[in-house]
Amino acid sequence: MKHKLYSRLLRLRHELGATGVAAFALFAAAALFMSFVLQPLKEKNRVLEARAGIGRDLGAVQNANAADKIGAVYQYLEKPEATTDWLAKLYAIAKATGVELQSATYKSQAGAGRLQRYEIVVPLNGSYTQMREFLKRSLAEIPVLSLDQISLKRENRREGTVQAELRLTLHMVKS
Repeated sequence: MKHKLYSRLLRLRHELGATGVAAFALFAAAALFMSFVLQPLKEKNRVLEARAGIGRDLGAVQNANAADKIGAVYQYLEKPEATTDWLAKLYAIAKATGVELQSATYKSQAGAGRLQRYEIVVPLNGSYTQMREFLKRSLAEIPVLSLDQISLKRENRREGTVQAELRLTLHMVKS
């Protein structure tokens, strides 16, 4: 019996050739990988999602109404603070981080929808670290603020002071 099985395997190997045997070995390895690695990971992922209460109903997410998405953006941008409050906060952040805030220019642009944009061009002086801290805090503490452009200039490479011009935008919902 053992000898008969061995002879059949040799004949099969001879008929398949080296390429066929390699393909069969890869197929077997893929099947083992799927059953011993991927299936347990899928099961573990399902358990973790169930424990976290995450439902992955992609159909509901994809079918969300566009009006609901726009409403969520308006709700996020609708803050009780006025433009002057945000500008005062920006000035306070500049003072706290040590950057020298020079005269800024402001321009209001009314959008076609419910959004109104206030474009701010701010020249600053300070170290690179102070500039990064100013931007980090400003964008974190003023949720309706976006950084549109930044240009940095240093007169001398040994000088620690950097001159910057920031173009920021406050996105406000019209009242």
